[in-house]
Amino acid sequence: MPNLAKLQLALKNVYVRIGAGLLLALLVGLAIYNADVEQDSSPLVHSQDISRITALASQKDKLEYLMVAKPLSESPRYIFKFKNAPELHVIKVPSTSHLSLEREVLLKNAIPYSIAKEDYLASHKAVLLDEGQSAASAEALAFLKRHALDIFLILLIVYAIKFGIPGMGMSAAVITPDKLKGSMDDLIGMDDIKQEVLHLEDMIRNRSEYKSHNIDKPFNVMLTGPAGTGKTKLVGYLAKKLNVPLIQASGSALESGYVGGGSKALNALYRKACARGSCIIFLDEAQTLFMPRGRGEKKWEDDTANTLLGLLDGVKSDKGAGVIWVVASNFDDASVEMDEAMLRRFSVKINFRLPNKGERGQLLKSFLGRKKDGLVDWNDLDLGQVAEMTANLSPALLETVVERASMISIQEKAIINTDLMFRAFERATLGLTDRATTAEKHKQRERVALHELGHFFMQIDPYLRQGMTLAEVKEKSHLLKISTESVSKLGALGYVLQSGDDVSLRTLEELEQDVIQLYGGVAAEELFYGARGISVGSQNDIEKATKMLNLMVNRLSMYSRSKIDYTQLKNEGSGEHTIRQVEEKSDELYSYTLGAIRDYKAVIESLKDTLLDQYVLSKDAVFALLEERRDLLAFHVAGQRLGNLKLCSEAAV
Repeated sequence: MPNLAKLQLALKNVYVRIGAGLLLALLVGLAIYNADVEQDSSPLVHSQDISRITALASQKDKLEYLMVAKPLSESPRYIFKFKNAPELHVIKVPSTSHLSLEREVLLKNAIPYSIAKEDYLASHKAVLLDEGQSAASAEALAFLKRHALDIFLILLIVYAIKFGIPGMGMSAAVITPDKLKGSMDDLIGMDDIKQEVLHLEDMIRNRSEYKSHNIDKPFNVMLTGPAGTGKTKLVGYLAKKLNVPLIQASGSALESGYVGGGSKALNALYRKACARGSCIIFLDEAQTLFMPRGRGEKKWEDDTANTLLGLLDGVKSDKGAGVIWVVASNFDDASVEMDEAMLRRFSVKINFRLPNKGERGQLLKSFLGRKKDGLVDWNDLDLGQVAEMTANLSPALLETVVERASMISIQEKAIINTDLMFRAFERATLGLTDRATTAEKHKQRERVALHELGHFFMQIDPYLRQGMTLAEVKEKSHLLKISTESVSKLGALGYVLQSGDDVSLRTLEELEQDVIQLYGGVAAEELFYGARGISVGSQNDIEKATKMLNLMVNRLSMYSRSKIDYTQLKNEGSGEHTIRQVEEKSDELYSYTLGAIRDYKAVIESLKDTLLDQYVLSKDAVFALLEERRDLLAFHVAGQRLGNLKLCSEAAV
């Protein structure tokens, strides 16, 4: 609302306010002056007797004049005066009767009449009043009717300037400690984070001891980390443990759309907190407040951040002695650029993380343990396997998987076990799968089956070339299932589902293997259909491989002795050089993939028919089929291609 914003900025100036007040007073004075017209002093005779108008047919010779005032209104007035008579007669009639009187009396009897003009009515205001009604009250009522919309709009603008637009203010909930549920013990695992919170609690409780070290009230706390990791819950636990009320509001609600709206909302929160003495103000999803200031053209957009900076410093005063500011964001200063002044105000920063495998197992056990006895088959539930397949899921998403398992359990009247949890995980992460989309398209399903098998074999290729047994390869493999069912959410006609890895620090060799696995699908298509038979189904794989190659070549310069980020160099020549490097490395890795997958052509063709027939093959089913086809996995060049790939990588470095 740019116009309202400019108006509000202007009205902040005292001289503008004085000028606006004088202009308004002048307009009111002119309106009163113009309305002060000298009135006719003739006495009035008011009536609502319509027969007096019909009687004019026999008295028209005595008439001096006859007028109709406001003929289109709900109550027209007939005004007439007899010759040599001082009084004016005013007959008020309903609008429904006026047309009949005009047609049957005035026109039929040729009684002359006219429509009362505004200047006549201005000097005869009393003719429009009912008997006993004062002119002042009638004029005020008429003014209000004429300008009701104008008055409403003016009042709305004044209200918006003063208090903000209704519905755009911040809605802050005040939660007392007795209404807060749960405790710190409900935060499964995360011992490092709980230790930080306990440290924060100690800082708040033992303020005098910290003051002796010249640390004055470290009450500004910043919580960062992925969504669903428990930041909001932890603030509630802290408020309950400290026995103080919690004022919770969303940072996005500060974006009110008008100047000063966010500042007023923050000040209102602060006053509300100060009124309660000791209190926690929790701003959730507050990442916008940490963006660098002064970047935009609209300088008033920084008002909210500036106000927060002042309030964060203000807790050093006695007025806000018990106020604890806690803000939560899904981003931190390592992932996005943040305002340095704002970051300095938060001496305590707690970074949340995703749970590891052990913690995921504990979380799943806790969520499932809340269900009634007999709903979970603990003897047929491998929590370790479920925890492995749910790598990189937040506690909130893990709870969603458990809820989905319950839904499936209710629908199918089955007990929750490992298989059902696996299906729940698939539904929660992938979405709905569909066989009907490709059921009648055999050629497409055949291509999809070959494509997905290509991904799988390039995933286990390094283990097979190292001479591992199939049992050892199965143990190492992250495969969960191979499917030729379509997934509308991903826009895919098939997929290979595999569990993730908690380790995020990947080496050059591991990244290259990831690219080779992505190229496995398109290489399988080329192997069976030729170079011109590759389909557009490989688009997503190629996009992912390109991003990984860009990371390896340009951002990390893994193939160069110079360890620099080429993406920060704007020189066109360096850009062409790095593009050529990406192309060369892509060609090298794809050539290896195409050569390696030829060794699996026979076994892929053998597994294809089973996959087409069953649509889905689990990890156990795939490796059982491989055991039956051991002879097809014999390599004539065992280890040769993998060795060549490593040698090429080392030579490039």
